[in-house]
Amino acid sequence: MKGPGHLATGATELKIWSRCSRQTYFLCHLAGEWGQREWHPASPSYDDQHSVSTMARRTLKLTALAAAALATSGFHVYAMKYVDLNDFGVVRIGRAVLTTAAISYDYITSLRSVPYGTQEYDDLKSQVHLRSAKRLQDLCCANRGTFIKVGQHLGALDYLLPLEYTHTLKVLHSQAPQSTLREIEQVIREDFGKEIREVFVSFEETPLGAASLAQVHKAVLPDGRTVAVKVQHPKVQTQSSKDIFLMEVLLKVVKYIFPDFEFMWLVEEAKKNLPLELDFLNEGKNCEAVAGMLQNFHFLKVPKIHWELSTKRVLVMEFLEGGQVNDREYMETHGIDVNEISRGLGRLYSEMIFMNGFVHCDPHPGNVLVRKDVAAGTAEIILLDHGLYQLLTEEFRIDYCQLWKSLINADMKGVQHYSRQLGAGDLYPLFACMLTARSWNSVNRGIGKSPVTKAEDVEIRTNAAAYLPQISQLLNNVPRQMLLLLKTNDLLRGIETTLHTRANASSFLIMSRCCVRALAREATHESHEEDLFQMEAPVVCEDVGSLYCKSALVVATSPKISVAFSVKGLCNSDILCKGPVFR
Repeated sequence: MKGPGHLATGATELKIWSRCSRQTYFLCHLAGEWGQREWHPASPSYDDQHSVSTMARRTLKLTALAAAALATSGFHVYAMKYVDLNDFGVVRIGRAVLTTAAISYDYITSLRSVPYGTQEYDDLKSQVHLRSAKRLQDLCCANRGTFIKVGQHLGALDYLLPLEYTHTLKVLHSQAPQSTLREIEQVIREDFGKEIREVFVSFEETPLGAASLAQVHKAVLPDGRTVAVKVQHPKVQTQSSKDIFLMEVLLKVVKYIFPDFEFMWLVEEAKKNLPLELDFLNEGKNCEAVAGMLQNFHFLKVPKIHWELSTKRVLVMEFLEGGQVNDREYMETHGIDVNEISRGLGRLYSEMIFMNGFVHCDPHPGNVLVRKDVAAGTAEIILLDHGLYQLLTEEFRIDYCQLWKSLINADMKGVQHYSRQLGAGDLYPLFACMLTARSWNSVNRGIGKSPVTKAEDVEIRTNAAAYLPQISQLLNNVPRQMLLLLKTNDLLRGIETTLHTRANASSFLIMSRCCVRALAREATHESHEEDLFQMEAPVVCEDVGSLYCKSALVVATSPKISVAFSVKGLCNSDILCKGPVFR
């Protein structure tokens, strides 16, 4: 069976070439025709830089040039008798160029006749967002690989992008392509120099799951151990660099048409992270590193790596089974407490971010499983897919920790100062809202002191689209380390929302504990004298449970962080709890 765009005969090639030529002629003609027209946009949002007519001419002329180049490339491929245009890239380029042109043209033309700021304008803009998101989804599904990976990244930015985009692109997690068994066998043959039956006693043909870059199969080793085998899609490696270059060119075109929108950070992140994600040996090292780093969290399970059977494209690991973290029905059936899972995730990620600066940055539900340890009567969290990690510098980690401490305490001077330290500049109020997914009013009151309401959540999601230019500006200005943390925050919040635990104060209680530990440890590193920190925040006292406290006086007296709390809780009397209680 030949894939899309596979050319079997000269007649088919000629038909595709003819179709490209007609499209090129049409676009060139249309660009010339629009160049003679004058538009008068109703929306004042574009008046300060470009009229709609200017953007339309730019869009169509750039599209015409791209289509002409595409047609020329198509003819070159035909002349050189390449057989598979999709592998060569012409078809992929064509899809991307035409999708970008269609989205740009839709935004330019659809909103020009409607008064800006009216309900009609907002409704129409929402429709354009939805159409554009669906076009983008179709492009990702058609081009696969890197495109799906980037689309999944965008779909995770719940509180940073319009709702229409995030809801539409989220489905890419379940629409990842599957390689055939023959393709999987070929990868194993190339990497091991053996047939698949020589390596595994049994190998299930249907994958346990498929992602943008790879898929996982269940198999059995000759010694009887059951393993999970992660195999890279065969064409991803060769196509990835070309796809990133194509995205870079198209985003520059979009920037030229819409100067307010900056999304080059997306390409920069893909350039940096994709080669690491495509190296499964690197993933195995990350897996072992985080297992050692979090070994005191006995509820965490990380698969062990079989190094003797692992390569850059094949990773063989311990088989661990469980239900997805967003599957409430599975948890209810197996007697797993959703609050216990939510607290566990909070502890894991607070430890990774604030204490270690080594962060698993892809905690979508398919990568976080849960199961019941029947013997111990406790829940376990299984963390999978360790290809994408962010290593934080010490300076960044401490500034980020100080910022969260300020956010929890409603210390607005601290919020402003540390937001600026992290590159937010004058947009620090927006940055604080992006980071916490809370309204500015809640930030001013202290996010640890006011629970999340459904109305506030809807308000933030709805208003995100109005601040898209400022959000894109922020994402270009903050340190690159921040980008994956923002994505990780949104993925974790999505899990909390699904589990109905987001309104719970436990996540802020856990974060506050970890912030205190991190800052206390930093102080002991800087000076070996006794340091004093005052922190108005909710804390957890092991003897009295979770309390909202008026004050917590933390004294760091040694590298082991022996602490004392003066706690005013919900009871009438003060309670003194002496540490070390942070562990």
